[in-house]
Amino acid sequence: MPSPVVAPPAPAPMPAATPVSPSAYAALPFTVEMPMGFSLTAGRPGPDFQEYTIARAGQAFVRIYVGPSSQFPIYSGEVIMAGGRASVVTTDGLTRHALEHMFQRPSAPREIHVWTSSLDGADQALAERIADSVDAK
Repeated sequence: MPSPVVAPPAPAPMPAATPVSPSAYAALPFTVEMPMGFSLTAGRPGPDFQEYTIARAGQAFVRIYVGPSSQFPIYSGEVIMAGGRASVVTTDGLTRHALEHMFQRPSAPREIHVWTSSLDGADQALAERIADSVDAK
């Protein structure tokens, strides 16, 4: 009789995204302007970092890493320093796109890394506006 085949254990589920409450939002090391219909959720925490997602109807537009050491830059492009942050800018014809931003702070959390999702058209422009509105406290 053949040996029974044992299935490997299922991977642990990813923690669900948790909506950020108004009191938790006030304690964040950054501010952001979100249009109506968008939500800010916390997810994928680590021992010394947290990631946030700004989404509309389940579609991520912007992600934000808050912690000691991000993977900046994610996108290829020109890195410019302006407004107290480093930004990665690309050019598409005559249009410039700011796809990510990095704030460095003297105290914890030392880095706030903001990047847009890969979207098209008006959604990409909206993601860029939201990402550009993020500011370190």
